[in-house]
Order: sequence, then C-alpha cells, then structure tokens
Amino acid sequence: MSEAVAKKKTNWAEEAWQLFLLALAVLAVHTAVAKPFYIPSGSMLPTLLVGDRLIVSKYPYGYSYLSPSLNMLPRMPGRLFGSLPERGDIVVLKSPIAQDDWIKRVIGLPGDIVQMKDGQLWLNGQPVPKVQVADTVMQVTPNSDCASMVDAQYRVITPDGTAECHLPTYRETLPGGRSYLVHDMAALPQDNTEAVIVPQGRIFLMGDNRDNSEDSRFPAESGGLGLLPVENIVGRAEFTTFSLDGSTSFNPVTWVTALRDRWFLSLRD
Repeated sequence: MSEAVAKKKTNWAEEAWQLFLLALAVLAVHTAVAKPFYIPSGSMLPTLLVGDRLIVSKYPYGYSYLSPSLNMLPRMPGRLFGSLPERGDIVVLKSPIAQDDWIKRVIGLPGDIVQMKDGQLWLNGQPVPKVQVADTVMQVTPNSDCASMVDAQYRVITPDGTAECHLPTYRETLPGGRSYLVHDMAALPQDNTEAVIVPQGRIFLMGDNRDNSEDSRFPAESGGLGLLPVENIVGRAEFTTFSLDGSTSFNPVTWVTALRDRWFLSLRD
C-alpha cells in the first residue's frame, strides 16, 4: 500500500465563510452582551487607574442606535427595552459630539436638581455627604506619572527611592446608600456650578477625579458632556479583568512585570 496520501485541497471559500461567521458572532456579542474597555485617562481615579481593562455589559439599560459595535444606524432617540441606570452606576457612553467612548459615574437622573458648591455635590437641595478618608497611595508609573499641575504637589519619594502619589481622598454617599471614593485636590472653577434640573431623557454624569474630568459640569460644545441623552449610554461597567502600568515593550518579560494586582475587581459595589 502506497504511503503517499493525496492532500486534500483547501476550500478557500469555505474558510472565508467560517471566518465571516466568527467575526459576525464576535460583533453580535459586543453589540448585545458585553465588550472589553480600556481606561485611557485618570478621570475616574481612584476607582479606575489608567491602564485598567474591564468588561462592560451592554444589556442592563436596553439598546440604542449607538449600541452596535459598528456605527451603522441613523440617529434615533430613546432606547429599546430601555431602563434608566441607578445613581452611582459606572457607565461607558458615547460623547455627544465626537461619539468617542468615555466612562463616568451616574450622578443625576431625570427630575434631579444637581449642583456643586465649594467642591461638594448637592442633590435635590441637599448636600451629599463627603467625608475625608486616608490618602490614596498610588505608585508612579509610565502611564500614571502624577505630574499634572494639580497632583504634582502630592508626589513623594519614599526612603527606598520609590516615587509615589499621596492623593487626598473623600468618600461620597448618594441617597440610597451607594458610596464611592473621589479625589478633590484643588479649588477649581468646576467646584461651583449653577443648579440644573435634569430633563426627561437625560442624565448627569461626573468623573470620580473631580479635578480632572470633563463631564456634565461642562457643556458639550466646550469638550464636556452636558446633560447627556440616555441613548448615548453604551453599557454598565462590571469588573476589571487586568491592568498594565504602561511599561510594556517588545520584551515579553515586560508583559508580566507591567501587570498590576487589579484582577477582577467589582465595579458594582
């Protein structure tokens, strides 16, 4: 019996069809179930660090014309199977003008009156409790250099030569008991705002880093979010998967050494 075996010809059309179905399945999951997200800025410190990777669920608030992973639907108001987020939820959203992916915390819902007074959040005419807690100690890394005009004053060098940032931190507690940590390091114009009533179909969002967050305190025309339409919500942040400190390179060893100990942290507490 001959050892020569006829080699089966590759059916390239079939291979291409299988790849197409796989890509379609991935897009369907990203659109309807969940998608990964990367934290590119420090606007949500101390809750989220630059370099955090996390999972965003797409279904909790229903779906809108911005839900598909590919921007292919015409602009439409409202949401299908829609529900409002809860105050305190961390959500990924599309910015109102550029439609980039941003991440912020929900502060005000339709009908709420929101205002900042001397750095304290007020909701519906009442101050939201804000209590100072221990400083957040953050190691200085390539993607978290603690060198801005606001936070550079809190950068210290430890006796062993490590550079750290010791950032003033407060705990806010919303009506209903949801609480989280925020940074407030300087007196800035956004610490005082006019009282605004959140209209129907809109939400008010803020970053936990109150000194470094373009959010609903700023109009969309000047780079903020304004009162964001609910259809611009992409999904709810659920948990981190892993985090990198920005020191990765082509050297595979750095893919390990750059990892932070931030595995699977819940963002729903």
